[in-house]
Amino acid sequence: MEAILFFIGGRLYTWIEILWRGWTHYSMFILGGAGFVVLGLLNEHKIPWHWCLLRQSVVGACIITVLEFFTGCIVNLWLKWGVWDYSNLPFNLYGQICLYYFLLWIPLCMVGIVLDDWIRYLIYVTVKKLSPWTEIQKRERPRYRLV
Repeated sequence: MEAILFFIGGRLYTWIEILWRGWTHYSMFILGGAGFVVLGLLNEHKIPWHWCLLRQSVVGACIITVLEFFTGCIVNLWLKWGVWDYSNLPFNLYGQICLYYFLLWIPLCMVGIVLDDWIRYLIYVTVKKLSPWTEIQKRERPRYRLV
């Protein structure tokens, strides 16, 4: 399941990058895939169902920002690939993360959380329909409260 989500998250993130800034780098596929999987696993196992979507998304944006920081430290500061540089933006940390992009991650995490839940649910429904004897974790239909 996580491999499928990794490829979906990686592909979606590279498309977002291309739409946002006109180009991407293969390291962003890895970051996007890893971020999508981590967000989904947290949502599955650590974040309670009763939390509103906004709260889940803020937690997700924090996690994604940490992943972005460590990735930036590796690809930009250590390897000097120059994939991104937020040094000219206010409230940045070493040019790798900034408040502006953290805030943009909140609505993107909302979409990511809903997408992850529905992908997992639809895979569950499909597997149960095609192979009812297969043991798979029971899933409820996703539902959300915005705030």
